[in-house]
Amino acid sequence: MRNPSENKIVKYNSWFLGTVIFLFGFLKFFDPFRTWFHIQIAKSGLPPLAVPLGMAGEMSIGLSLLLVSAFRQRIKNLFAPIVASASAGLVVNMAVAVYVHLQPDVPANVLPLGIKPPFIPLVFMLLAGLNLFQLLRTKENVPSAESSRPDRNRASR
Repeated sequence: MRNPSENKIVKYNSWFLGTVIFLFGFLKFFDPFRTWFHIQIAKSGLPPLAVPLGMAGEMSIGLSLLLVSAFRQRIKNLFAPIVASASAGLVVNMAVAVYVHLQPDVPANVLPLGIKPPFIPLVFMLLAGLNLFQLLRTKENVPSAESSRPDRNRASR
């Protein structure tokens, strides 16, 4: 497999992550999700600026993964860097979510599915890590430009 955009794991995982993460961010504009998110941020000790940054981060990461997945055939050279950036951003975003889940003052009833242990953010962090791992693995299997060029020094001997 020479092109990362042909990797089915990355393709389907990016579609899934993009859809779910974009929806997580978008739903935070509406109650009860908006209220829950504001309570999570306030009770976790994060600054109020974390509310719009968290929403913008989730929506931009999700939209990036959706767009690059939809247009992967047209932008083959940009596919891997965009998926890698969005996946790395999602790892950071989910690390903050794990932090929020672990704060004792954040009640379980304002967390996704009312689950206090950070299972959901850890699953999404693992899925983003899977994208990064698959991209790295695909990159290692692609022959470099130097190794694919014929050796000109041998021809001149």
